[in-house]
Amino acid sequence: MNSSEPRIEAQYKTLFVIWASFLMSQVMFVVIVFITRPKLFQFDFSQPLLGDGSAKSGDTSALILGFAVAAVTAVGFSFAFRRRLNERAVAEQNPTHVQTGLIIALALCEASSLFGLALAFAFDYPYFFLWIALGIICIAMHFPKRTELRAAALNSPPSMQKPAR
Repeated sequence: MNSSEPRIEAQYKTLFVIWASFLMSQVMFVVIVFITRPKLFQFDFSQPLLGDGSAKSGDTSALILGFAVAAVTAVGFSFAFRRRLNERAVAEQNPTHVQTGLIIALALCEASSLFGLALAFAFDYPYFFLWIALGIICIAMHFPKRTELRAAALNSPPSMQKPAR
């Protein structure tokens, strides 16, 4: 076992707790919507995806489309930022950049869910859960890896590291 292995294990546990906290926040978003807007959980799929466009609620289709573009953009940036900070961690032999990259990536994925919450609360939009589902899936995809920490600590690419046990 390498002398830095206990430190890497402690850092990995920290990354896992951060990741699990962000994932649980997504569950709490769903619970909050369920408690405050239970009628949205009747799942009436007969309504159009881009809103009803009625004069009562105004034309929300452009707004819904804007939220969709913003959510997908935030998720795309989450993967780019994490990859860039992991590369920087390896180049500078600084594992704290791995943690920074994970937090930024998770926050950007959570932005997708926050857009869904805004649609649920401000517009009673029945498909709000699509934004939250996108956030949950992408947060799950950002599961922390020990190999990223080892690569940053040993200044070698993750593919050259031994697989985590």
